[in-house]
Amino acid sequence: MEQCACVERELEKVLHRFVMYGHQSEERLDELLRSVCEIRGQLVAFGVQDADLSVLSQTMAQCCKNIKETVQMLASRHKDIHGSVSKVGKAIDRNFDAEISAVVAETVWDTPERQKYLSETIVEHLYRQGMLSVAEDLCQESGVVIDMSMKQPFLELNRILEALRMQDLRPALEWAVTNRQRLLDLNSSLEFKLHRLYFISLLSGGINNQMEALPVCQALPALHIQILMGSLVYLRHGIDNSPYRSLLETNQWAEICNIFTRDACALLGLSVESPLSVSFASGCMALPVLMNIKQVIEQRQCSGVWTHKDELPIEIDLGKKCWYHSVFACPILRQQTSESNPPMKLICGHVISRDALNKLTNAGKLKCPYCPMEQNPSHAKQIYF
Repeated sequence: MEQCACVERELEKVLHRFVMYGHQSEERLDELLRSVCEIRGQLVAFGVQDADLSVLSQTMAQCCKNIKETVQMLASRHKDIHGSVSKVGKAIDRNFDAEISAVVAETVWDTPERQKYLSETIVEHLYRQGMLSVAEDLCQESGVVIDMSMKQPFLELNRILEALRMQDLRPALEWAVTNRQRLLDLNSSLEFKLHRLYFISLLSGGINNQMEALPVCQALPALHIQILMGSLVYLRHGIDNSPYRSLLETNQWAEICNIFTRDACALLGLSVESPLSVSFASGCMALPVLMNIKQVIEQRQCSGVWTHKDELPIEIDLGKKCWYHSVFACPILRQQTSESNPPMKLICGHVISRDALNKLTNAGKLKCPYCPMEQNPSHAKQIYF
C-alpha cells in the first residue's frame, strides 16, 4: 500500500498543477481580452483619423507585447506540467515491478482442464456483475458450455438488484415472499427490512400515501410498528423536520442491496463475492510480499527453497476476511497440513502432522514430543477439520 500512496501523492501534485494552470490561464486570457476590447472600443468611438497615430502605435505595440509574454508564460508553465506528468510515470516504475512472471508457475494454465476452469470462473463473475452479453461472447470464444439452470439464478438476481438500485422494492418483495420459509431457516431479516423500507418510501411521498402505508405495518413486529406509526403524526409537516428524520436516510438503499445479495447467494449456495474477485484481491495483497521474497532468494542464491509447487516459502496473512476453513500447522515441522500430509491425533491427545509422525518414529515406537507417553505409530488417527 505504501507504493500506491507514493504514486497517489505524485498524481495529486499533477492534478493540483493542472487546476492552478487552468485558473491562471483563464485569468490572463480574460485580462488580455478586456484590453483588446478596450482598444477596439476606442478605435470605434474616435476613429482612426482622429486618434494620434503615435499613441495608437504605442498602445498596439504594448498590447502585442502583453499577448506574446502571456503566450510564452503559459507555454513555459505547460512544459512544467509535462515534467510533473513524467514524474508520475517514474514513480510507477520505481514502486511497481511490471515483471511478475518470476513468482508465477509457468505451467499453471498449461492443461485444457485448467483453462476450462478459468473460463468458467470468469463467466460466473460476469454473470454476477450482470454483464450477460460479455459472458455469452466469452462462452462462444472459449467453447465453455454453461447450463441454463446455472445462468437463470444470476439473471433473476441482477434483475432484482437493478430494480433496488432504481428504488423499486416490488420485485424484491415478491422474491422474499416466495422464499419466505427458506429465509426464515437462515434467520434472515430481509423480508422485514424490505417491508420497513417500503413503508418509509410511502411516507416520503407525503400524506396522500398514508392509507396505503397502514396495511404494510401488518408485516412488521410490534416495536417497529410503534416507531413507524409515530412518524405518521409528523407526516403533514414533513418527516425530514421531525424526530423521525433518521427514517429517510439514503444509505438504507445500499444496505438493502447488500442484505439481499448476501441472503440470495446463501440460498443459492454461493459466496457473496465471486471467486474471481476474491482471488484477485488476495493476489494484490500477496504479490508485493512474493516479489520481495523472490528478490531475497535470488540475492542469497538459494533458489531451491521455492519450487513453485502447492506451497509458499513464507506465510502470507490475507486477513480474517479471507478465512474460509480451518487451518492446522504442525507444531513440530512448522508446516501447514494438507491432503497428502494430514493432521494425526496421537493416543495422548496431541496432534502433529503425518510427516512429523514418520520422522519421530524409531524402531516401531513413537514418543510424543509434548509428553513422555510412548505409543505405537499405527494407533494414531487422522482427524478432519
